[in-house]
Amino acid sequence: MERLGTGIGWRPEIAEAVERMPGIDWVEAVAENLCPGHLPESLLRLRERGVTVVPHGVSLGLGGADRPEEARLTALAERAEALGSPLVTEHIAFVRAGGPGTGSPVLEAGHLLPVPRTRDALDVLCANVRAAQAALPVPLAVENIAALLAWPGEEMTEGQFLYDLVDRTGVRLLIDVANLHTNHVNRGEDPARALDELPVEAIAYVHVAGGYERDGVWHDSHAHPVPPRVLDILTDLAGRVRPPGVLLERDENFPSAAELEAELRAIGEAVEKGAAGAAGSTAVSPLSPSRPDGAPAPVSEAARERLGRAQTALLSALVAGTEVPEGFDTVRVGVQARALAAKRASVVAKVAPELREILGGDYRAAFLAYAEARAMSGGYRRDALDFAAQVLGDGGPEDARARRRLRRWWRDRAAPTPPSRLTRATRRLLPRP
Repeated sequence: MERLGTGIGWRPEIAEAVERMPGIDWVEAVAENLCPGHLPESLLRLRERGVTVVPHGVSLGLGGADRPEEARLTALAERAEALGSPLVTEHIAFVRAGGPGTGSPVLEAGHLLPVPRTRDALDVLCANVRAAQAALPVPLAVENIAALLAWPGEEMTEGQFLYDLVDRTGVRLLIDVANLHTNHVNRGEDPARALDELPVEAIAYVHVAGGYERDGVWHDSHAHPVPPRVLDILTDLAGRVRPPGVLLERDENFPSAAELEAELRAIGEAVEKGAAGAAGSTAVSPLSPSRPDGAPAPVSEAARERLGRAQTALLSALVAGTEVPEGFDTVRVGVQARALAAKRASVVAKVAPELREILGGDYRAAFLAYAEARAMSGGYRRDALDFAAQVLGDGGPEDARARRRLRRWWRDRAAPTPPSRLTRATRRLLPRP
């Protein structure tokens, strides 16, 4: 495979600007936002021009206790084939937990959460990565994530964890230098040490993104300019290895095309600075099918169960208000919980903009109150319907016209009659099956 070169995250909001940008060799698109039979015209035009498109998954949950869902793997494979992609990417994270054996219903985070750097978690992750590799038609690369909190009792550094993952599975790495910076601020982890320990020859490409710091916590927002400290980490990385591709991520609060192009130039300059300062960068071999020979080492069900219980306890504390598990920083768990609720409110407002229009200035406070007591269990569209049902069931909105509009919106998308306040109260009194 040829080097990817300079890329940018493709988003519908900046699609036209991306098509006009000079020097764009490739783009990355969120896999779950694409339908193979109805790809956006912008992506098709880019493909016709020879621009590579890489699908970037966010929902597999490879770091979760359960095996990757076959339907999600099939969907990711279909997107790779429809786009003619040379690889697909996902995250080293868990995004849901609960279910049989955990004492909890299945809970959705709506966000990428860190896995503990333990032997159990590594065994499960390796097994899940191998399952994904076997199901995908092209090589897989996995991304390090940003984290607001750390797991107690971790047994490895991030670099050691990733090294062992690559050694055991042959998977490629997508290194996000902004996430290394986030973990430096939030968890005191040295980016240089992480780069020292990484198998840099396994890097498929690199992410660069912006964020902001508030009260000593770095938020990986993807909605702010790339700070100099992140570019410094990119320069350090480029002094060790010539990355096959570097990509700018921006998910919201999009600036002008000129500002995005200026950020891309700064990224290119950071890479060249690192390469110029290196005695000789390590070469990265072309991508080959990341499926090492030999049968995968089995992972015990006991390891999956232990990991499942631990992840469920943390996620329940984050999204359902249960007790914070022993050993976690309760302040950081609170920060993460508020961030997850705020993200839910923002995404639901995008998925169902009518809700914000109907409820007006009351939308955010009402949604955050709803999210505090109710975890997401079926994705953002289901979350929007459940939120609307709760507002109606509680007798809201106060304005009669708004209430009629919300009832009509809910009925058109869900069922004939949303639950009444009396129905909800009765349901709470009934024993659970």
